[in-house]
Amino acid sequence: MKNKNPSEKLVSFLAALCLFLSAIENAIPKPLPFLRLGLANLPIVLSLFLLPYRKILLLVSFKVIAQGIISGTLFSYIFLFSAGGSFSSAIAMMGLHALCGNHGRGQTNERKLFSVSAVGISLFGSLASTFAQLALARFFLFGANTKYIAPILLVSGLVTGLLLGIFVELFMQKSNFFRDISTSLKVTKNAVSSTSETEKSK
Repeated sequence: MKNKNPSEKLVSFLAALCLFLSAIENAIPKPLPFLRLGLANLPIVLSLFLLPYRKILLLVSFKVIAQGIISGTLFSYIFLFSAGGSFSSAIAMMGLHALCGNHGRGQTNERKLFSVSAVGISLFGSLASTFAQLALARFFLFGANTKYIAPILLVSGLVTGLLLGIFVELFMQKSNFFRDISTSLKVTKNAVSSTSETEKSK
């Protein structure tokens, strides 16, 4: 059997971490059924600096399904809020990351418009998730009364987005684990690129 490459192993590890954090998050009381602390988003933010975007979307899909199974909301309206918020957040963060280059991996790209930290990316994703959930709440549940829960969602989203971003930023700067994983992924990518170029030249 062919061994998994480092990125596939990393997806499996981050997916397991999402599952673990989802279980912890589900045990924490919430004032609103669809209001989450966002702990399970930590692996998603981290993956932006390690994985290709298609694998990040795969990770988000797993996270959403895992949260639905663990909380028993897989076939309820709460699952719709979870999926809408999670994918909106992921797409927004990937878009901002694509504009800003590879901050946090020691790489730069002069074509990028500007650089942003994991804190900024996490906050941007949190806002995207919050606005997506507010839109769903207005359309499916509360109508015009959504304005009364908007401040709660916005404040909680900003706080959790800020805290998760700070954690990821510090983790990338100080963690030998992150450094080793990042180096391993780069070596594998370079080896694959060299092999492809060699085959093309034959």
